[in-house]
Amino acid sequence: MTPHTDTSPAGNGSQDAQLAFARRMDRIDGLGHYRRQFVGIEPDSATGATGHTPSLVAYLDGNSLGRPTRASVARITEFLTHDWGTRLIRGWDEAWLDLPLKIGDDIGRAALGAAPGQVFVGDSTTVLLYKLARAAVDYLRVDAEPTRTEIVLDTDNFPTDRYLLEGIAAERGMTLHWIHSDPASGVTVEQVRQAVGPQTALVLLSHVAYRSGFLADMREITAVVHAAGSLVLWDLSHSVGSVVVELDLCDVDLAVGCSYKYLNGGPGAPAFAYVRSDLQDVLTQPIQGWMGTKDVFTMGPGYVPADGIRRFMSGTPPIVGMLAMQDSLAMIEEAGIDQVRAKSVALTEFALTLVDAWLAPMGVTVSSPREPTHRGGHVTVNHPAMRQVTQILWEHDVIPDFRTPDALRIGLSPLSTSFVETFEGVAAIRDVLRGVLLGQSGLAGGANSGLGTGLGTGLAGALGGPGVGL
Repeated sequence: MTPHTDTSPAGNGSQDAQLAFARRMDRIDGLGHYRRQFVGIEPDSATGATGHTPSLVAYLDGNSLGRPTRASVARITEFLTHDWGTRLIRGWDEAWLDLPLKIGDDIGRAALGAAPGQVFVGDSTTVLLYKLARAAVDYLRVDAEPTRTEIVLDTDNFPTDRYLLEGIAAERGMTLHWIHSDPASGVTVEQVRQAVGPQTALVLLSHVAYRSGFLADMREITAVVHAAGSLVLWDLSHSVGSVVVELDLCDVDLAVGCSYKYLNGGPGAPAFAYVRSDLQDVLTQPIQGWMGTKDVFTMGPGYVPADGIRRFMSGTPPIVGMLAMQDSLAMIEEAGIDQVRAKSVALTEFALTLVDAWLAPMGVTVSSPREPTHRGGHVTVNHPAMRQVTQILWEHDVIPDFRTPDALRIGLSPLSTSFVETFEGVAAIRDVLRGVLLGQSGLAGGANSGLGTGLGTGLAGALGGPGVGL
């Protein structure tokens, strides 16, 4: 984006103006060339720029599962045919044993603002959250201050975060202090300040809320928790690779995040965990396994933890699952997370402009923050018909996702999503919703009746009309 280029969305102007804006933004997108590096996105013969997706109208679910990269296909093939295929068990000595720590340092450097030796890749998000949460409460509740008997969490956090804390509280005889968060506004600094005190052992929050995309104030909330003498554990699953994260500067204690969203690690790819360096030798992780020992191959009679971050590892690391994320991490580091964030903001701003122009007149509301500094990488819109709308969209290769009871999430992954793709996706949502509402009113033949009502774009193009292409 050049300083003298008009990059303001076209407001409530015509669809042609919105499309022209999207095309202009794609032409000047400094990250647009990364888009062609993803599987399923082919170079566009007309523009030669950002590429199009022949099998999809729009993929709006990068905040749930990112696209695979072409480099990852080559990396995994090479691993199967050479690293594993010819080196066999020698691969452990040659590279694999240290891979969780190497990739952990890569994640820390490219996307977390974390110095080396504080991040590793290992188990699932749920298991890593459990390990760090249990280690934190055991340290304060048992070892340091037995009067700290509460764990603070919020009512709208992701289910696995809530469920595992319920289990830990039961295991350790502790109580849960619930922050009743507004799904549209998220957990605020003041709410945390009112919730914590001398009884608090741990606070667990999501940096970006999975429903609304609300971006919490990590620096201020962490400071409030520390002022109460407690530890904080951040879930970074919806922020890593999409927003700027500065764990070291914010003095964060602990963090966990998944790798299959904006890091494009693939379905079920292992999560990562961050433990601040000064806490590594005072916390005791609860799942003691051989990979966390001081000398893995001593096979001794008792558990002796390794020094540093390795002690938080447990079993044999899932090496194959770690491969794909390396290529997206390389892209993020090359592009710079500040530039990735800038495009993320521009994409979500454009999506909101289209929602206001096209969907709001049909009763759609927005539950994501309007202020970009309070919003992560996705936009959530609400309407009672969104479950049906999502089902129809999926049938026609437009892929957002749905969250009960009435939320449709528009997830825009900055490295793989174009502005034209965003335009096509929201236009398709408009067309399908119009058809559903007409069908409900009895004025038309059913849900599909609105699919051809656009101006030759959106889902009409997917069904054989003259759509603009991606």
